[in-house]
Amino acid sequence: MPTQLPSGRVQPRFAGLATFMRFPRVSDLAAADAPDWIVYGAPFDGGTTFHPGARFGPRAIRDASQYLKPTSLELEVDLAQCFSLADGGDSPVAPYSCSDTLEQLTSFAQGLGQPSQAHLLALGGDHSVSLANIRVAWERAGRPASGIAAVIFDAHLDTVDAVWGESYGHASFLRRAIEDGCIDAQRTLIAGVRGSLNTLDDLRFARERGITLALMSQFIDDFAAAERGVLEFRDRVGDAPMYLSCDVDSADPSCAPGTGTPVCGGFTAAQLLGILRRFQGAQVVGADVVEVCPSRDQSANTAMLAAQIAFEMLCLDAVGRSS
Repeated sequence: MPTQLPSGRVQPRFAGLATFMRFPRVSDLAAADAPDWIVYGAPFDGGTTFHPGARFGPRAIRDASQYLKPTSLELEVDLAQCFSLADGGDSPVAPYSCSDTLEQLTSFAQGLGQPSQAHLLALGGDHSVSLANIRVAWERAGRPASGIAAVIFDAHLDTVDAVWGESYGHASFLRRAIEDGCIDAQRTLIAGVRGSLNTLDDLRFARERGITLALMSQFIDDFAAAERGVLEFRDRVGDAPMYLSCDVDSADPSCAPGTGTPVCGGFTAAQLLGILRRFQGAQVVGADVVEVCPSRDQSANTAMLAAQIAFEMLCLDAVGRSS
C-alpha cells in the first residue's frame, strides 16, 4: 500500500514533527495500513570506546532527513508508491548497560509491525545496537540455520571479543551476531576497513570465519577492481536474505566528521553511495545506519549523509520488489 506523505510544496519541510523523511508515525496508522518498512531510533552509545554522543544520532538523522524526497533519480523508484512506510519512534534503552539495552532493543523491535511483513531499519546510536536489529531480521527471515548474508560498511572489523570486560560493545556486534548464528560469516562483506588494529586477532577471526574483506587500500590502489570484487560478492549471495549495516565512519572524516571513531582515508560520500547502489534488487530483510555523533559536526553533514544512506537502503529493496 502506498504511503501518504505531506507535499513539500504545500507543507514546508522545515515545519511539523520530524519523523524520518516525514513518514507517518506507526501509532497514527490505521489497522489496515500494515507497514512494509519501519524506521526506528536506537539512542544508545554506552558501547562506545572513544567519543560518546551517538545517543543523539537518531534525532539528528531524522532532522536531516526532512529534505529527502521519496523518489530515487538513480534507481528510478518511488518509495512512497512501493511501500507502506512508517516511523516507529525510539526504543527504550538502559544507558548504563549494554546487555540490558540489547534486550530492550530486541523486545521493542520484535513488537514493531507484523513480523511476516514489516522490515526494520534502525538509526543509531553506536554499532552495538545493530545486534538487536540483526536478531529480529534473522527471526523475520525465517531463522535460516546458516544465518543471513550481510553487507557492512565500516572502517573497523568489529570482531573484537571484549573491551574493558564488555562483550556487547560497538566493536563486538559482528562477532556476537556470527556466534549467535544470525549472520553467515561466509556470506558477509565488510567494505572500507582501514587504519590500525589493537591486535591481529581481530583480523584472524574475520579470515578464519571466511568474511570477505574489501579493504580501503584495495579501493585506493584500483577502485574499479575492488568494485568488481563487491559485484562478485553480490552475485555469489544472489537472492539470499541480506542485512545491510553502515557505520558512517566508513566515510572519510572530511565527509563525515561527526562520528566517535573517525579514521582517515575512507570513502567519499559519492563513492559510498555508489557502492551501496550496487546492491539494488537484493533481498534486504533489515538494515541500520549507526555512529552519527552530532556534537562533533556542527555542519550536520554527517547526519545528512546518514539520512541519505538510509534512504538508499530502502530504495535497494524497492528495486527488488518492483522488478
